[in-house]
Amino acid sequence: MTSTLSVLTGNRSFRNLFLAELVVFGADWFVMVPLLVLLPQLTGSGVWGALVLAVDTGVVALLLPYTGTIADRFDRRKIMIAANVAALAGVLLLLGVRAGTAWLALVAIGVVAVAKAFYSPAAQAALPNVLEPHELAAGNAVAGSAWGTMTVVGASLGGVLSTAAGPYACFWVAAVGLALAAGLATRIRRPLQAPRDTDRPAQRTWSAVGEALGYIGHRPRVLALVTVKSAVGLGNGVLTVFPLLAGVYGVGPLGAGLLFAVRGAGALVGPILMRRVLTNRAWLLPGLALSMSLYGLSYLGTSVVRWFPLVLLLVFVAHFAGGSNWVMSNFALQGEVPDRLRGRVFATDMMLATLAISVSQLAVALVVDAVDERVVLAGCGLVTLVYAVGWRIATRRLSLTDPVAEPVPDPAG
Repeated sequence: MTSTLSVLTGNRSFRNLFLAELVVFGADWFVMVPLLVLLPQLTGSGVWGALVLAVDTGVVALLLPYTGTIADRFDRRKIMIAANVAALAGVLLLLGVRAGTAWLALVAIGVVAVAKAFYSPAAQAALPNVLEPHELAAGNAVAGSAWGTMTVVGASLGGVLSTAAGPYACFWVAAVGLALAAGLATRIRRPLQAPRDTDRPAQRTWSAVGEALGYIGHRPRVLALVTVKSAVGLGNGVLTVFPLLAGVYGVGPLGAGLLFAVRGAGALVGPILMRRVLTNRAWLLPGLALSMSLYGLSYLGTSVVRWFPLVLLLVFVAHFAGGSNWVMSNFALQGEVPDRLRGRVFATDMMLATLAISVSQLAVALVVDAVDERVVLAGCGLVTLVYAVGWRIATRRLSLTDPVAEPVPDPAG
């Protein structure tokens, strides 16, 4: 079995792809945590923070059906570079957010979200192309930890730097990081997609989307895997109350940064420890159900404890489960879906997850100024737990150890 260290040191293209993702994810959270603390200070309301999170995920969800098609049709490396440049422009817009221009945060985060909608399916679909077959499990464990690693670094350092130098310094640092990520993407040498049949006419966008949806709809295993992330997504409204919860405990921006950081630490550790599960496909579906349930139970626990260090521990456990859920479902999908459809299927997967997140965050936005923070935490945890039970009942007869079915014939052929 290839080790996580050897796949990083021995595969240059994977290393550059991974480092580029680290920088992108770190910049995202280096911006988001200071912004979520800044907006209530400028406006006196938690609604703006909830709206920023909803725009961040909602725009991505709406664009993913289109951007997944782009990731299957065009050079994924060029898509990633262009997305980094666009995100940099969005981050620079945040420098204009002041007491009378809180709305500019929505515009800026909207631009960043458009960039992420193009970047994410291209990077996810490219991953198996820079890995050898024997490196897939280790590579997925490493790649699955990227988001968690940089949530720890971005959220914690963002909280510290925001306290020491203000949020605008964080926005400048994030802009520099995104420029660096574009440079790293140019250093990926392996092709990021399989060769395409140039004799076939390119499908129209909606025809290509329809092909991917038909593929998913006719394969219960794939359908189960693209709906599994929605459980954690529907509980993601908890992020809106992190800065408010920090205020309840009197720990300020540093405490908010710590909440986001332990969230990232859990998402970092989960994928790494789940590596052994990835090598046994029979464990994946039960593992996915267990991870969803643990996320819900942890936030139910968070809603009743009164000691901040214990809150941090439960948030860690919740996102340990959430990170495990993410990497297990991604790995399983890579084994089920052919390269020519992978960008679109992963885009659909991410669309459903981000739509669930947006629904959760908008629901929290409607009640956050009127309902106790702990009630919000309990509600989000319960929704995830109920979803997990229902998903497991619906998928109990499925197995990922059976041979993968042949793909649907390409209507363009």
